[in-house]
Amino acid sequence: MEPVVNDGAAEQIILRWDATASEDARVRMIFDGDRQEIDRYLQAVDQIQRSMDSTTLSDDGHQSTKVNNAIQIAMARLEDEFRNILITNSTPIETESVAESISSTRLTTRTNSSRSESPENDDCSNRGEDDAVSRDGSSSFPERSATFESCRSMTSIREQDLIPSESIADLRCIAERMFTAGYSRECVQVYGSVRKSVVDGSFKKLGVEKLSIGDIQRLEWDALNTKIGRWIRAAKICVRVLFASEKKLCKQIFEDLGTAADDACFMETVKGPAIQLFNFVEAISISRRSPEKLFKILDLHDSLLDLLPDIDDVFDSKPAESIKTQATEILSRLAEAARGMLSEFEGAVLREPSRVPVPGGTIHPLTRYSDDSTTPDMDFTDHEGQSPLALHLIWIIAILQFNLEGKSKHYKDNSLAHFFIMNNVHYIVQKIKGSSELREMIGDQYLRTLTRIFRQAATNHQRATWVGVLRCLRDEGLHTTKTFSSAGVSKSSLRERFKSFNAIFDEVHRTQSLWLIPDEQLREELRISILETLIPAYRSFLGRFRNHIESGRHPENYIKYSVEDLETAVLDLFEGYAASQHSRRRSQ
Repeated sequence: MEPVVNDGAAEQIILRWDATASEDARVRMIFDGDRQEIDRYLQAVDQIQRSMDSTTLSDDGHQSTKVNNAIQIAMARLEDEFRNILITNSTPIETESVAESISSTRLTTRTNSSRSESPENDDCSNRGEDDAVSRDGSSSFPERSATFESCRSMTSIREQDLIPSESIADLRCIAERMFTAGYSRECVQVYGSVRKSVVDGSFKKLGVEKLSIGDIQRLEWDALNTKIGRWIRAAKICVRVLFASEKKLCKQIFEDLGTAADDACFMETVKGPAIQLFNFVEAISISRRSPEKLFKILDLHDSLLDLLPDIDDVFDSKPAESIKTQATEILSRLAEAARGMLSEFEGAVLREPSRVPVPGGTIHPLTRYSDDSTTPDMDFTDHEGQSPLALHLIWIIAILQFNLEGKSKHYKDNSLAHFFIMNNVHYIVQKIKGSSELREMIGDQYLRTLTRIFRQAATNHQRATWVGVLRCLRDEGLHTTKTFSSAGVSKSSLRERFKSFNAIFDEVHRTQSLWLIPDEQLREELRISILETLIPAYRSFLGRFRNHIESGRHPENYIKYSVEDLETAVLDLFEGYAASQHSRRRSQ
């Protein structure tokens, strides 16, 4: 290829590729063609640039105008070529493969047993919360320092090659010439607009939505809960792969072209998406506090704490300082929100003043989310090795359980007191089982303790309720001889026994139909347990003595229930409203 040696030849090459003057130049791209043609055009641009640099005020005005026009045409062309190369190589990252590649970089889990399973923890077991506290002078949930260390793998940042090396070289060639000619702003704007659209495409694939802080705060908890899990996964990929790779690409194309040109291009590309990403967590950190949000707040805190060193690495320039500041401030607010939730819940448990029993022995409002200022004695030796946060939560549950015991004493009916304890402790157990984080933190040992408590309360309720009913189904006191033979049955005593059974059962049925077990499975289990005790005893009693009643007058006054009727009546129990609202089949 012959080099371009004069302004005239250079100008001809540039004009031949003027898209405003040639249809061929409008439809073809220089960098899609022959390498020699590319090099010839770049040499022509260099020649015109040298000519422009050497032009002085005393030079021929006509020649100066021609040079200026040629450089403007060339810059417009190079801008189009720059944009085309970027667009041609603009593909969002493959999120699934990326997610797998960073899966080895994990947050430490919330129990000692699972910590020991992670080899990453061994290398950084001495690194605790001091790192996070030093960033903002206050922060970040010190109660968790024993177990909740943030340990970053040295390979947590996974830069990818977003554009082939040949195309990067072409982009670099174009950028050099645009910056030299004074068209750096146009170059940066084109780069930022194209690459930002690529980042937006990756965000869409990761499920990162464009939501305002108000939109996020108006979401129902179930929807928000799902989005939090999606955000934690997406944030790792965004910071460690997407943003890091965009920064690498900017350096490859723009490094040393001007004062922090690569940093300017990087922020032009990712500042909007980064703010969008962190605004989600910011909205949650300043939203209304409620106990059910605690563990998701802690998950967000842990995730962001784990990412903070990577955020520092990726956003390490002066233009990116606002992103680092936002992340650090959000981390501090998440820690404060979590501390506040724990403190508010503990205060509510300790100071809840109600002495009025909850109607029907159902779940107390305090259990869902005592005037006793005392607290239980608790031996923590069984919980050695658990994190301070885990011990704090066990302590709060113990206080709650202790105060529920106190509130149960306000019931005049002993059976209802046991029923109340059963309902509330069962609710606590189900909440723990329903949260993998809470179950892992509190541990199966304490969960088994709570399970024993509610099962014992169920047994005590059953015993207190049905002992009088079952006593009516005994043979003692019905026989007139010592042989207990049917011939020696006292019919008057038998009639009184059936009447007593009917009266006691009717009262149990009337009152305990109004009692409520909100959990359907527990309700069915308790009914089945009652039926397994009551029905065999009633069937046996009825089989032994039915003929004595039916042979007399008005047997329907004494044998009020068939076995099937009794089963149906038991199934009325614990629904929370009067049994008369049920259709029950009675013997005639």
